[in-house]
Amino acid sequence: MKRHWISKIILALLLVAASIAGPSQTARAEGGVTVFAAASLTNSLNDIGKLFSKKTGYAFTPAYLSSSTLARQIENGAPANVFLSADEKWMDYLAKRKLIDPATRSNLLGNRLVLIAPSRSKIGKVDIKPGFDLKGLLSGGKLSMGDPAHVPAGIYAKQALQSLGVWESVKDSVARASDVRSALVLVERGEAPLGIVYATDAAITKKVRIVAVFPTATHPPIVYPAALVCGHETPAATSFLKFLKTDAARAIFKHYGFSAIQ
Repeated sequence: MKRHWISKIILALLLVAASIAGPSQTARAEGGVTVFAAASLTNSLNDIGKLFSKKTGYAFTPAYLSSSTLARQIENGAPANVFLSADEKWMDYLAKRKLIDPATRSNLLGNRLVLIAPSRSKIGKVDIKPGFDLKGLLSGGKLSMGDPAHVPAGIYAKQALQSLGVWESVKDSVARASDVRSALVLVERGEAPLGIVYATDAAITKKVRIVAVFPTATHPPIVYPAALVCGHETPAATSFLKFLKTDAARAIFKHYGFSAIQ
């Protein structure tokens, strides 16, 4: 019961924040669409939401957190119309509970996993290969990444490090962030000498630089599925889901570094 009320409080705070963020992110209203999306989509979806509102007149209200947190919010009854996850696991989680409309589900985007350092770091380009000395590069500091227990970016990162045979050497040095943007912030502030985030996150700030890109073979493909939430399939929600696949939306996603799957 306590967890249920905590979830409701978090949701309320998200929607209040969205209501003051700008004219295209007004509070959820009649005919509007509420979108729950992975934190890594923040910048791209804000731009897409503004364009969508301008073209359709529908209000766009986003909420950005880790896919796991948002999926559990939906499970607890949060009034989301559309869910965009940073992995298939959390979309599957809702599908098994019959909380998304399977007929509307599609894989929308792809991404890359990168190793980042503060922009002023003395760490140069890193050769990511089996057994590379990640522990030594940390020099006693923390490795910032999403919590691998539930955050998609952290799950991908752990899988990559395990495949490279270096996870055991750094697992006790991991700073487990609540979402990928929080992991990015730790490196931006210099509180962690290295971090693992998506390439699209690293691209939005000049406070970090990419020191290596993880080979795609080291982890499962990074996939962003989207779907309508059962019970909230409104005309605005259907229109938004279709808009995500338009040339205009795809151009925005491409601008931020996402790759298109469809």
